[in-house]
Amino acid sequence: MSHPQGIQQYEYAYPSAPPHRPWNPWEYRGQGYGGPDHERDPYDTYRPSYELRYEPYGAYGDHGTYGAYEDPGVYGPPEAPPLPETPEPPEHPGHSGHPGAFGPAPWLPRQPTGGPADGPADGAGGGRAAARRAARQRKAAQRPEALRRLLPQALVVAFLAGGTSAFVVDDKAVSLSVEGEDGPRTLHTFADDVSELLADEGVSVGAHDAVSPAPGEPLSHGDSVTVRYGRPLTLTLDGRPRRVWTTAATVEAALRGLGVRPEGARVSVPRDRRIGRDGLALTVWTERSVTVLADGREHTVRTSAATVRGALADAGVELRGADRASVDPDSVPREGQTVTVLRITETERVRDEPVPYTTERREDPALFRGTEVVEQTGLPGLRRLTYEVRTVNGVRQRPRLTGTVVVRAPRPQVVRVGTAEPPSSVRGADGLDWEALARCESGGRPDAVDPGGTHGGLYQFDTRTWRALGGKGRPQDAPPAEQTYRAKKLYVQKGASPWPVCGRKLHR
Repeated sequence: MSHPQGIQQYEYAYPSAPPHRPWNPWEYRGQGYGGPDHERDPYDTYRPSYELRYEPYGAYGDHGTYGAYEDPGVYGPPEAPPLPETPEPPEHPGHSGHPGAFGPAPWLPRQPTGGPADGPADGAGGGRAAARRAARQRKAAQRPEALRRLLPQALVVAFLAGGTSAFVVDDKAVSLSVEGEDGPRTLHTFADDVSELLADEGVSVGAHDAVSPAPGEPLSHGDSVTVRYGRPLTLTLDGRPRRVWTTAATVEAALRGLGVRPEGARVSVPRDRRIGRDGLALTVWTERSVTVLADGREHTVRTSAATVRGALADAGVELRGADRASVDPDSVPREGQTVTVLRITETERVRDEPVPYTTERREDPALFRGTEVVEQTGLPGLRRLTYEVRTVNGVRQRPRLTGTVVVRAPRPQVVRVGTAEPPSSVRGADGLDWEALARCESGGRPDAVDPGGTHGGLYQFDTRTWRALGGKGRPQDAPPAEQTYRAKKLYVQKGASPWPVCGRKLHR
């Protein structure tokens, strides 16, 4: 390798090359095993790259990893003569029959120094440049077939590479938190939006469930999706029942979500109680301000009582006995309401009063017409009245009648009324002046009674004399005509002696 003008000496890797293949240093086109150039001659496959020990300056070609030099430079090896057509050698023992297999390599004879290869760079036979051009032509002729075989593989590789890129782009890592689970889950999904993600994960939501972001919103890498289930509440708020839905997990959170201030409120269940999917019946009495006026004082309290009576108790006011409130004690107190308490004392008073008797009039044909005789004197009855006397805040009210009891029933008065016609005259007494006698005895009054009560009527009969003359009852109760008739009968019997003072009036 000391000659400056080309290859001076070639060493052989294997000293047993087949005799039918002459040596040509320009048949080597690759670095060893495989490559398009070797498909023409399988023996070239086994010729290692160090077969050519020295080749001076030149650019690398495109015929392999280390190809023939395109530009040999100033110095270069002598051109080799063209090779004759040589049939393919039989398979060498140990050769696998395909490129890339290892077996006993062919050998090349050692070229003596100063042989045909040491000729000038450009000779009559074309020299080294012609050999390179022939090699390139063979390479170009083989390249379309190689490309034809490689094109489907390249397409498959490109398709897989593109699909993998799309796969990577569509895959998103999102966080899904579904109420009732232990915690949020990080998922890899190809879903485009929230609805598709929930459907892929088997999470069904209803109209009252809360999903954030909303169903249908697009999904991006790193998004967080939260699902909270709706729960029905039968809520009775300050006595007014209604049905509402909430996504809160506890009673206190539900009240705050519904705008109900839980501080100071009275709740039917513990505030930290969890609300199941089936819902809950809940009664809440919120805190209200109520003013109570009682016993001359004003009390303003904050209360969550269900009734006015409870609000009064919170204010330290008790309804006793007949006490009354200005509003129904069993009604629901309202915010800012004023309740006035009336202190009432009630007493009972009893009073007796007479019950008038009635008069019964009965006809009696034995009496002269116009004559009435009291057969039974009437007697008043007795009735007992009970009154309630009420005092409101110290002021006495009008008594109220609460009961009536008849202690004694009245006895009716019975009067007999004469229906008989009186006689027109009495013999021996018709010509006398009976009017003058009546004026002298009674002042002419048929019902006149003397101060002692023993004599009565126009002529002042006593009862005994009257009845002896056939009269009934009392003389003063008889009609004037009957009294005059009885007086005439007495005059016939006794003269004017029954009237010692006024008797002389009969004869004037």
